[in-house]
Amino acid sequence: MAGRRGALIVLEGVDRAGKSTQGRKLVAALCAAGHRAELLRFPERSTEIGKLLSSYLEKKSELEDHSVHLLFSANRWEHVPSMKEKLGQGITLVVDRYAFSGVAFTSAKKLGVADAATRGEFGLERYEDRAFQKRALQSFQQLMGDSTLNWKVVDASRSIEDVHQEIRVLSEDAICNAAQRPLGALWT
Repeated sequence: MAGRRGALIVLEGVDRAGKSTQGRKLVAALCAAGHRAELLRFPERSTEIGKLLSSYLEKKSELEDHSVHLLFSANRWEHVPSMKEKLGQGITLVVDRYAFSGVAFTSAKKLGVADAATRGEFGLERYEDRAFQKRALQSFQQLMGDSTLNWKVVDASRSIEDVHQEIRVLSEDAICNAAQRPLGALWT
């Protein structure tokens, strides 16, 4: 009998919403509860593609918008084999940004937040300005309208601990249900 499949838990949202903080806290809590869990962040900046994206995001280089979109996508795809392997081994992956960020941010660029802007280091990277983040939030909200996706909305304006507790409970449910979904469905 095959082992239990790991869950893929993706934290999406505008910049400085607390995704990285919550991802670290969630992985620590899941591991403490006896689950095998790892944190991934996208863009993953250690690969050659990731280095190009990092330079672009840090405003050190310029790239054409279509190329940027494809590089973000390629950065995710280059990690799919490893992600599938880990999920198949029963490791839960907590992912700080994934494909929906690509859709939301690309859409926001074609179209044209307050809490996020008050957090440290807001504005250091290319897309961290209020108008752009507002458009990205609108794009995320449009994506959430798709009832075929399993979105869970968490109010990130609350305390770090309150947000963590809600995400932890939602994640435990996802881990319990992960074995019921085929692994291939994650990549279609």
